[in-house]
Amino acid sequence: MDLPSIKLDFLKSLTDDTGIIQHAKFATPKRKEGYTTDDNARALMACVKYHQIYDGSEIEKLIDVYLSFLLHMQRPDGRMHNFLSYHRGFEDKVGSEDCMGRALWACGRTMSSNLHTEKKLTSKEIFDKVFPWVPDFKSPRSKAFAILGLCHYYKAHPQDQNVILNMKALADQLLNNYKLESSSDWRWFESYLTYVNGRLPQALFKAYENTNVKKYLQTAKESFDFLLGVGMIDQKFVPVGNNGWYRKGRERAMYDQQSIETSCMVESALDAFRVTGDEKYRRTAEDVFDWFLGNNSQGVVVYNPETGGCYDGITPEGLNLNQGAESTVSYLLARLELAALKKSCS
Repeated sequence: MDLPSIKLDFLKSLTDDTGIIQHAKFATPKRKEGYTTDDNARALMACVKYHQIYDGSEIEKLIDVYLSFLLHMQRPDGRMHNFLSYHRGFEDKVGSEDCMGRALWACGRTMSSNLHTEKKLTSKEIFDKVFPWVPDFKSPRSKAFAILGLCHYYKAHPQDQNVILNMKALADQLLNNYKLESSSDWRWFESYLTYVNGRLPQALFKAYENTNVKKYLQTAKESFDFLLGVGMIDQKFVPVGNNGWYRKGRERAMYDQQSIETSCMVESALDAFRVTGDEKYRRTAEDVFDWFLGNNSQGVVVYNPETGGCYDGITPEGLNLNQGAESTVSYLLARLELAALKKSCS
């Protein structure tokens, strides 16, 4: 599989001394849109991945920026703000469960990395202050992010058995959702498919890897295979569109297709492959990644090799030509996972 080389130019263009700017007009950062914890957590994960694969000391400045952003966005009670204006003013009283879950995941990944001890200590402090709020989480996706963060925390601190207990508690909650909502023709945790769907089975694949609880693996495989059944149409990946999503018993929305959905499925497929050793999941990751490169319902190339950015998605008319942080970092996360796989197999 021929893949574009990994290019960080646009990631750097979107990033200033505060953090990564949320949106762009075409390939120009839109400063008035400000910053989010969501995007800076994703960007931190991408840079930590890059550092682990390539040992790139030149990227440590970016890691410092994103980690410092998360530290700044944490409230005294441990919860996170999500939105920060370009003038560095908080634009919310408290952020969403998802932004807190993503902060946990990003800090966990930093803790289990090969970075300097000081960065790991900062990440652990942020994680430890956020985590007491996790029992209040209602969203299955937020719980999935927390599980993924806990997996990295456990890798960094394998002597802490409370991490496994918390991981199991959250995974069991996902299984309860699954039992309530799934049926023979709807193998899912909710009565609808919306955004970042791939993260739910991914969290269960990782929970199984760390706990060896077989029911996590069974549900991860069933739900991931269900997503593939919905998403693969005529040998092309077609993520559920955000203009209506997909409610059980109704027609699924075909558009707008977003880059983040494709990235989630690539990463979930590769974790499935690592956990099960089943080659079909590795092939699936490559087939889904091809969405970025033109094998999609509109036949358009979503990744921009000239800028290193990624377009914000596919509409009924074609590409959304804006290249925002979410899309660009999502592409990088998927591309870096494929690079990590290649390195591990070499």
